[in-house]
Amino acid sequence: MKALVYTGPKAIEIRDIAAPAPVEKQCMLTVRYCGVCGTDVGIWSGTHPRASAPLVLGHEFIGEIEADSARFAKGARVVAYPLFSCGACHPCRTGSPHICSQLRLIGIDGNGGMAERLAVDEDLLFAVPDDLDDQIATLIEPLAVALRAVEQSCLRVADRVLVLGAGPIGLLTAIVARHAGAAKVLVSDINPARLKLAESMGFTAVDARSHGVPESVYADTGGDGADVTFECAGVSPAMVDAIKATRPGGTICLASLHKGMSPLPLLDLAFKELHVVGSRVYTREQFRRSIPLASELAGQLATLITRTLALSAAHTVFDDMAASDASDIKILIDCSN
Repeated sequence: MKALVYTGPKAIEIRDIAAPAPVEKQCMLTVRYCGVCGTDVGIWSGTHPRASAPLVLGHEFIGEIEADSARFAKGARVVAYPLFSCGACHPCRTGSPHICSQLRLIGIDGNGGMAERLAVDEDLLFAVPDDLDDQIATLIEPLAVALRAVEQSCLRVADRVLVLGAGPIGLLTAIVARHAGAAKVLVSDINPARLKLAESMGFTAVDARSHGVPESVYADTGGDGADVTFECAGVSPAMVDAIKATRPGGTICLASLHKGMSPLPLLDLAFKELHVVGSRVYTREQFRRSIPLASELAGQLATLITRTLALSAAHTVFDDMAASDASDIKILIDCSN
């Protein structure tokens, strides 16, 4: 079968590899589409701490069941909850296996969905409703990330929200926050194309290059500041803006991954009595609930899919992304071509 294989730092190629042989309680899938995630970019760049070559990338995929199983009929469309937990550490023992101390993922710690076929444990699979388009279904996994962040923040109806970063997770978080009842959602970024997209979706766009983000937020909230801020950019200046732009007593949810140390205005954090909460992937139940949520929000989610590439032509996708102006939001790989 054909697969998109990471072969080393900034090296990826289409290879003919042996199809996986499903073991007991696994289903063989014919993969239809797989989304490209920021994590995949990190693997390609050679900076991911666990992923090692050779590796088939991809954890945001939809596939078709190839043969009848205990739970699924041949031809059923499914998405996969891609997390593996150890079952023995403190988080696993106390009901939070999604933050397992040894958490592993499909497409990071083992081969993923950027291939024609994939074998997946049956108990990780969830059926996709007939009325949900294949391409939209690839967004269920990142939508679950956004759902987790919003629920971690304890957002309330009529809250005023700031989202820092208009990438896929930032825009999905903005969509879910609005769906959860936010009265106003401001989205900041430095990329004009992403800001234009955010504005076209009905969000208040804040250009972080030409306007101070905290000043813009205070001006838009009558001097109060954001009730809830989601940091989805993963860079130090965004976290500083989050602390400064959130109202006293408000909440900051870290939905991004900061890989290094960040100097922060901790005096502001203390004096404003801000609540800071982390958010990592999602629970199994949040993943399940993201499936009907994707159907409900399908029209908005479709806006985020900016490009689709055939698997046979996807070997340049990461080079293209690195060389582009970052205007792409979500790129999908068509694994049938």
